[in-house]
Amino acid sequence: MRKLFGTDGVRGTANIHPMTAEMALRIGAAVGRYFRRDSGSGHRVVIGKDTRLSGYMFESALTAGLTSTGMNVLLLGPVPTPAVGLMTRSMRADLGVMISASHNPADDNGIKFFGPDGFKLSDAAEMEIEALIEAGVDCAQSHNIGRAKRVDDARFRYGERVKSSLSRDVRLEGLKVVVDCANGAAHRAAPEILWELGAEVIPVGVSPDGRNINRDCGSTKPAAAAETVVAHGADVGICLDGDADRVIMIDETGAIADGDQLMALLARQWHRDGRLKGNALVATVMSNLGLERALNADGIALERTAVGDRYVVERMREQGFNLGGEQSGHIVMTDFATTGDGLMAGLHFLAEMVRTDKKASELARQFTPVPQLLKNVRYKAGQTPLENDSVQDAIASAEEMLNGQGRLLIRKSGTEPLIRVMAECEDESLLSATTNLVVKAVEASV
Repeated sequence: MRKLFGTDGVRGTANIHPMTAEMALRIGAAVGRYFRRDSGSGHRVVIGKDTRLSGYMFESALTAGLTSTGMNVLLLGPVPTPAVGLMTRSMRADLGVMISASHNPADDNGIKFFGPDGFKLSDAAEMEIEALIEAGVDCAQSHNIGRAKRVDDARFRYGERVKSSLSRDVRLEGLKVVVDCANGAAHRAAPEILWELGAEVIPVGVSPDGRNINRDCGSTKPAAAAETVVAHGADVGICLDGDADRVIMIDETGAIADGDQLMALLARQWHRDGRLKGNALVATVMSNLGLERALNADGIALERTAVGDRYVVERMREQGFNLGGEQSGHIVMTDFATTGDGLMAGLHFLAEMVRTDKKASELARQFTPVPQLLKNVRYKAGQTPLENDSVQDAIASAEEMLNGQGRLLIRKSGTEPLIRVMAECEDESLLSATTNLVVKAVEASV
């Protein structure tokens, strides 16, 4: 069992274990030793970050740890997470690091890792790194200490790669687009790319101050962007999260479309064009049953994985699929990127609007979702509420109540101290009753 790594790297509140400068230094030294397996020269790592205040601290600490083991560090500055995956591979780096807590509040931060192929590390690799962190590593000899320097064109390299995922003839002239950057990593790149493609851009959440990332904006709080779409008579809205690896779309009426709807649109389009490898979409257990039914009706299979875009990508690579994602808005297109890319996915939605000459509202409603209810219960460090007998009894009772009419999913979040209780059922009163039964039991145990 991994103790330090969660669903997506290491994450927590800044200056509280494990997200301290001291731990970041140890992590940097451990991953440096893990990826620098020989004494040769030329080993390099790229480091990107979002706009959190604590990013400066972790950038410096990781750099110190990495250079102490002989790694040469290339600092990208604030860039989207998918840019780090891209740059790791394109710059022939041994390792990529993204400093971000994604959609979490500004006081949190995290560290995500990419291997030399640009993909996130496996559970096995993370366990080996954890062992190195616990054991400690030997520093490089004085004459082998690494160097660090800043890379000034990372944002522009990323922008060109994102645009190249579209057909060359795609232009967005005539589209008025609201883009909410969550005061995060894409606050410059996203408006620039949309403008360069010809769109009229109305930016939201593009004034980061180190403390306002994801605050009342972005993919987890799209109300401000939805209001802006309606107020400006925009054609569509794109809501990114703090590190821009997920997206939520907003149609011209202000209605919100989640990742399931966007995946359905792309899967159907690629299926029609003969581009959907394996004739399947990969999603997680959280994706709506309505998505599965809609795809199956079109002859498209839905492969489900554990929660986390990393597990989606692993399944895609194992089986040769090229489209996957999460209901939360991680959309992975491995023909073009190694991880979820919110802006890229949003651009493909806009390209379909241009191709079909349809409104966003016509494209964003691909299927009718089965009623789904998700509630979160926060617990304290050290608590294990799911092991409580009363919680297990409540889960068993809820499953008996559903009796095959729906499904129940209870799990620990991999990024926050939360128990997530989700149920799906056509009968909304039964849906509410089963969810609340489990939630109350969890609440009573913490």
